[in-house]
Amino acid sequence: MSKHPVEEIHWSVTASAKPECESLKGDIDADVVIVGGGLTGCRTAVGLAEAGLSVVLLEERDIGWGASGRSGGQCNPLWRQTPDELAKRFGGARAELLVKTTLQSADELFRDIRHFGVECDDVQNGWVQAAHTSGSLKSLERLHAAWQGVGAEIDILEGGDVESVSGSPEYRFALFHRKGGSVQPLSLTRGYAKAAQARGARIFCGEAVQGLNRMNGRWRVSTAAGSVSAEQVVLTTNAYSRDALTPGIRKTFFPLVSIAVATEPLSAAQQASVLPNKVTIADTRKAIYFSRYDRDGRLIFGCVGSSESVGLLGGHQRLRKGVETVFPQLRGIGLERTWGGRIAVTQEMIPHIHEPAPGITAALGFSGRGIAMTSVMGRALTSKILGEPEHALPFPVQSMKSIPCHAALNALLPLGAPVLSLKDKFDKLTSGI
Repeated sequence: MSKHPVEEIHWSVTASAKPECESLKGDIDADVVIVGGGLTGCRTAVGLAEAGLSVVLLEERDIGWGASGRSGGQCNPLWRQTPDELAKRFGGARAELLVKTTLQSADELFRDIRHFGVECDDVQNGWVQAAHTSGSLKSLERLHAAWQGVGAEIDILEGGDVESVSGSPEYRFALFHRKGGSVQPLSLTRGYAKAAQARGARIFCGEAVQGLNRMNGRWRVSTAAGSVSAEQVVLTTNAYSRDALTPGIRKTFFPLVSIAVATEPLSAAQQASVLPNKVTIADTRKAIYFSRYDRDGRLIFGCVGSSESVGLLGGHQRLRKGVETVFPQLRGIGLERTWGGRIAVTQEMIPHIHEPAPGITAALGFSGRGIAMTSVMGRALTSKILGEPEHALPFPVQSMKSIPCHAALNALLPLGAPVLSLKDKFDKLTSGI
């Protein structure tokens, strides 16, 4: 196994071409200005542009530069909570809408891909959610019973069936979510952006927003070279949000880090043994292991990290160990690239919609479910801007509340990955299956 994979975002090597972006010079007007060119921002832009609004999207770097272009790219269309738990948190009517939206989320994502003509190596062959301990087995059994009871297409896999479907001898119990799948996440983001442009949206890259002010009854979003005035502002910067634009927003989530590695392309025999039929997999570890293929037969394998610099606090070792633990038949496989990125995790593990001021909407906190749920959020934000009442949205519009002891906990986040990994090892030793 290669000891020194290149630190490079794999998706940037295999992605579709970048959209042609403009440079903002001077002052322009729009109905809506979106700040942040990731999946949520681009899906919102195409929805609003398709509805006939004039839309401007401002991205500080490149489209998909942040979490959207660093994601594992797995469509895992189910929350960690049961419908009853969602009802206790959000109330019956809201939970019922969220459950319905969740059940449709994967099919809606792949329908979006077809509708907008996005080329993103999409595969919808299912997701294996595997239990690594007896305790997590029981949790998955409860999850299965609860979600199957409201119509989810989920099968139980036990014993040798887990290995037959996943190719991994590590697990003896799993759920198989038939609606799950994978995409090339940067290509998906760029595809949404191009679809938005084709419908009239204007996209400006390299535009760091320096100010957000109310002027003459409209919002003025300013950069170093110009400004956009609009009635509505949508902030979709997720884990890369800054308090300078929306004071206090960073205290509403934790910016956890996901790290990943791309192996060398697997042989046909290896591909027949590992994740046959191109399913995806994620397990129940606290420092979660997840894996899928790219279009060229490379295995993408990820886990929780300490920093976007993957090697910090043993990140490379965790990835290598993870590959060999889940797929021991790949011991010695070469590793080509490794990378990391921030994900916004809320206390509830459910995305937030905030309205810090009239005419400003912020959306963030996809908590590891971003591929499926950013499309849900993009449609929800489109509906909100077009006047849909708040109670008809799948996610509630809620006030920004700081997480207790946020500063202290945030400072400890780099230690989280090694600590969680040690806890996973202990749990495996004491209650493994």
